[in-house]
Amino acid sequence: MQKTEPQIIRTEYSEIMQKSFIDYAMSVIISRALPDVRDGLKPVQRRTLYDMYELGIRFDRPYRKCARIVGDTMGKYHPHGDSSIYEALVVMAQDFKKGLPLVDGHGNFGSIEGDGAAAMRYTEARLQKITQEAFLADLDKDVVNFGPNFDETEKEPEVLPVRLPNLLVNGADGIAVGMVTSIPPHNLGEVIDATVAAIKNSDITTAELMKYIQGPDFPTGGIVINKDELAEIYETGTGRIRLRGKVSVEQTKGGKENLVISEIPYTMIGANIGKFLNDVAALVETKKTTDIVDISNQSSKDGIRIVLELRKGADTENLINMLYKKTRLEDTFGVNMLAVCDGRPETMGLKKIIEQHIDFQFEVNTRKYQTLLKKEQDKREIQEGLIKACDVIDLIIEILRGSTSQQQAKDCLVNGVTEGIKFKSRTSRKEAAQLHFTEAQATAILEMRLYRLIGLEIAALQKEYEATLKNIARYEDLLNNYDSMAKLIIQELQKLKKEYGRPRRTVVENGEEAVYEEKKAEEMEVVFLMDRFGYARTVDTPTYERNRETADAESRYVISCMNTDKICVFTDTGSQHLIKVMDVPFGKFRDKGKPIDNLCNYSSAQETVVAAESLQKLRMSLLIFGTAMGMVKQVEGSEFDVAKRTTAATRLQDGDKLLSVQCMGEAQTAVFRTAGGMCLRIPIGDIPLKKKGAVGVRGIRLNEGDRVEAMYYPDAERDKVAIVNEKEVHLDRLKIGSRDTKGTKIR
Repeated sequence: MQKTEPQIIRTEYSEIMQKSFIDYAMSVIISRALPDVRDGLKPVQRRTLYDMYELGIRFDRPYRKCARIVGDTMGKYHPHGDSSIYEALVVMAQDFKKGLPLVDGHGNFGSIEGDGAAAMRYTEARLQKITQEAFLADLDKDVVNFGPNFDETEKEPEVLPVRLPNLLVNGADGIAVGMVTSIPPHNLGEVIDATVAAIKNSDITTAELMKYIQGPDFPTGGIVINKDELAEIYETGTGRIRLRGKVSVEQTKGGKENLVISEIPYTMIGANIGKFLNDVAALVETKKTTDIVDISNQSSKDGIRIVLELRKGADTENLINMLYKKTRLEDTFGVNMLAVCDGRPETMGLKKIIEQHIDFQFEVNTRKYQTLLKKEQDKREIQEGLIKACDVIDLIIEILRGSTSQQQAKDCLVNGVTEGIKFKSRTSRKEAAQLHFTEAQATAILEMRLYRLIGLEIAALQKEYEATLKNIARYEDLLNNYDSMAKLIIQELQKLKKEYGRPRRTVVENGEEAVYEEKKAEEMEVVFLMDRFGYARTVDTPTYERNRETADAESRYVISCMNTDKICVFTDTGSQHLIKVMDVPFGKFRDKGKPIDNLCNYSSAQETVVAAESLQKLRMSLLIFGTAMGMVKQVEGSEFDVAKRTTAATRLQDGDKLLSVQCMGEAQTAVFRTAGGMCLRIPIGDIPLKKKGAVGVRGIRLNEGDRVEAMYYPDAERDKVAIVNEKEVHLDRLKIGSRDTKGTKIR
């Protein structure tokens, strides 16, 4: 066998990458991430609903296990993993996410507070009635195109024949490659009214449509507060909707009041409810407000109810405005009305979406009534043949008795061929030669049962024929008359509105900007305490004085400061972290406090605190920096008064780490102690003043492999004595040497 030489195709690599990426991106956009403007469904949603329809899981039949639905959908239509299919199924059953749930779920399908649904093996589902009537009806009437599934073993619809603008009613969200869609849900009745108006007036404007559609209607209710901006959003298809939760004031005993949140912004669904509660608690802890006494989440399956218990005399209006400003009780919903239109992604305004739906409805109904018309025309042909046969039934019976085969009798009925057929008379033969039934009529005659010759049956046949003629006339009128078809579509839409419409939940208005006066905290002197485990707290000065001995023994850092000050924390990586004293828990002496990891960007797993001091003190001081490789410098403390919570306090050489940061104070000399037992005492005046971005100068010359372990300032009371090589050394008695020398070996 002759071997074929491999062909090497030379091409530009960038061109192949570009083409491959575009193919991949379009596959994600069209086949997974974006909904179709016609039915408002993503492929996974469409396939799941169609599979349930095929499995016969109808609204009036028993529920079936979701695992069965997911497995069948994945095996037949959507080979992208069971989790995506089940997630789509769950969302279509959640009435707090969808304005019009399409699936009737039985079991734990999650909650508005972010609880996940139970595993698919535990939950059950079936189609909602509206899904069956308005999404999946007439699939047997050739109303939409069907295409092969992924392995070409099944057929699936390219789009479902949805009768209402589902893209607007249920909204959509999805992330594709380089684009994202975010469409808010709307009220079913309002959308249908707008669609009917657009059918009646093809030149209708977006502003006129908005007389019917006030704005989004979220299943969680809430308040849209930028009504005047909606016109531009619906015109362009993009913008930002500002949402607020609904807050009311309840009077309680003793003249106190409670704030009750009964509706939340749509964007707060899920874990954001818990985050909101934490944010409110943080406002209380940080003394941003003292009006809130207690927070309780009393939400249930009946709805949202979050209660904030207030102290007597609280300023409720100011507090409500603070909640709008400082928490997600006021939030924004980004709108980008992007969907697949004519096979490509397109951002559309309100009018374009409704126009596309109307065009789709005319197409679906045209195909439906073409199919029904053909069926009625075929029925008419058969009925006419049977009626005609009843008039000459004796001749037909004579033909059948005289024929030797079914084909011979059929040829006589269709073409009048009488050869080979025995007739009783020449008259019969002559009449038989004049017969001209169609093929379909002849087949129906040959298959006709004798009971059809009963008088009542013949009358019923005549009645059916008249009904068929009426149907044909009606279908032809619908297909040939735009107004008739439009009237039919309007009637179907209004029927859906009457049966499934519901009152609007979301209020649309022009809300005033939330303005609140932030009460300034009462300035007071406190003591910042941080233990060796990194837990920090503040106490008032009298409390510290009463427990001074214990506090000094248990705390790594004890810093007197004002509660309006900041604590500057330096770490061995050369970083500086700022902590607002207001953010540090204030309370009793025995309170545990809060880890500084939670108060700033400090990470206990990656860095170690080497010094901490109040920013107010640093501003008026010179700082001495010392590193493990013996580098030193002085820096003006004002350089560390920065806005950022985390910044570089110094520059380190590779392999070096910050060892000591000390306010100079009254210190005159500094002592280096190395791991090898070397000590060097130098005048602080020999340490140059540098910027915080400088490395510094060498303070001590280290032997190979040696490193500085500590720095002392013996003029300070606490640094008089140090233990070196298990010996007690009086540092203030060490001879003062020169910078950049090796120092004295302690033996």
